[in-house]
Amino acid sequence: MVAVALPVLFGSCIKDDIPYPHIQPNITAIEAEHQSQPCAIDSAARTVTIFLDEAADISCVKLSKLILTPGAYLTDTAAVVAGLDLTEPYEMTVGLYYYYVWTLSARQSIERYFTVANQVGESEIDEQTHTVKAMVPEALPLTDVEVTSIKLGGTTAQMSPNLEGEKVDFTRPVAVTVTEFGRTTEWSVSVTQTDIAVDITQLDAWTNVAWIYVTAEAGRSVGIQYRMTGVDVWTDVPDSWITHNGGSFIGRIINLQPEAVYEVRAFSDEDFTLPKQFTTMSNVQLPNSGFENWWMEGRVWCPWIEGQPAFWGTGNKGATTLGTSNTVPVQDSSSPTGYHGARLESRFVGISILGKLAAGNLFAGDYVATEGTNGILSFGREFSSYPTKLTGRLSYTSATISHSSSGFESLKGQPDTCIVWCALGDWEQPYEIRTNPANRHLFDPADPGVIAYGQMQKGESTDGFIDFEAVLDYRSTSRRPRYILVVASASKYGDYFTGGNGSVLVIDHFNLSYDY
Repeated sequence: MVAVALPVLFGSCIKDDIPYPHIQPNITAIEAEHQSQPCAIDSAARTVTIFLDEAADISCVKLSKLILTPGAYLTDTAAVVAGLDLTEPYEMTVGLYYYYVWTLSARQSIERYFTVANQVGESEIDEQTHTVKAMVPEALPLTDVEVTSIKLGGTTAQMSPNLEGEKVDFTRPVAVTVTEFGRTTEWSVSVTQTDIAVDITQLDAWTNVAWIYVTAEAGRSVGIQYRMTGVDVWTDVPDSWITHNGGSFIGRIINLQPEAVYEVRAFSDEDFTLPKQFTTMSNVQLPNSGFENWWMEGRVWCPWIEGQPAFWGTGNKGATTLGTSNTVPVQDSSSPTGYHGARLESRFVGISILGKLAAGNLFAGDYVATEGTNGILSFGREFSSYPTKLTGRLSYTSATISHSSSGFESLKGQPDTCIVWCALGDWEQPYEIRTNPANRHLFDPADPGVIAYGQMQKGESTDGFIDFEAVLDYRSTSRRPRYILVVASASKYGDYFTGGNGSVLVIDHFNLSYDY
């Protein structure tokens, strides 16, 4: 049953001359059956993305929870109860004085595969055209190809014919019908011959790491060799650095020198590819990563040199509307500037109910504006390298969570948690953050523009300074980053004004690592 109160619907629209307030009704929580991960809610764009597992019927998605802004209602509850067809984006109208349209869409990840004996390379599976293509050596007759595995639908799908384990004549494409939830889809499966024994299809060079993508015949002895230019001897890439997938494999070469030129080649039995050359990138670090440069603009502490471009931003402009800066420099007489490190303190700012918890924070980007008691931030600085992890030193004092917002009441009384996270993305512009619940837009690690993401959390006080690392998990080795986002907060849920008054995160320094 959908957890939402659905009042009687009004039979007519509100006239424009009635002075009702323009309050956007929001979807504050939503869950669906067969959900694979939490839904992504963007209040600013009024969109919801529902992530479904393989067992879900995307044409009939049943919601198990739907919570709206108090007083808001749906204009069409029948569709929600019956199940939403999310094969295409669905527009849901929500009313509160005036009508607002929200767009719901679904992403369903279905593992599809097709392999044959002695396959060369990886199969190409096109979900839009419903075609499958694989290659075998030229010497292998297409009249007698053994299908070793096939899966073209979700967990409940039925295939006809089921080719797995059969020897099939692929002199012409074979039609396979996939039936699921009463719907049928016809796939075209084809196998062709190739005279290429081994081939490097993609090469992505980072700073200390290079990724080599190779196609070769399955079952043969394969590998990768590399050397720096000017060196005669080839070095074998250890098998532990290689990931095999039937007739294709990926080599990860590590411990390379930055800004150096290398050659690489792949082999399959006695066959070698021609050498391919690549140049590694430089070791780029974040500006003011030791936080030695600060200046004060009025009551606002700023972590950069006065008059110079800023890299780091803080929420100090918002905190100082009702108090003082809560992200400040660490005094250090041994530093050339007198400062070394950043002290981030979560603090209640204001008087009685006229205030909020302001989480001590630090981020790569700009504080754009204050909207009432809420912030508008710009996350991200231009960046085009491929770090593998964010490391550094920090200390943390965890206070008991003393303040919370709607939906986070259960955290009160628990120890606060700090967080440091890093992301790389290829957005056209920096990532806008809005903390106002009316149009809240927070960072989503599942955002399509994210190339890599990693985080570190600490839910207890440390005994002095500790080393930390946030390992970056990459979705792609070839997508080129445009922005880097680095964020630290003394309270993990500070964006929701939830945390412990007195939680303190002290950052000694940040460092980008480029190797594994």
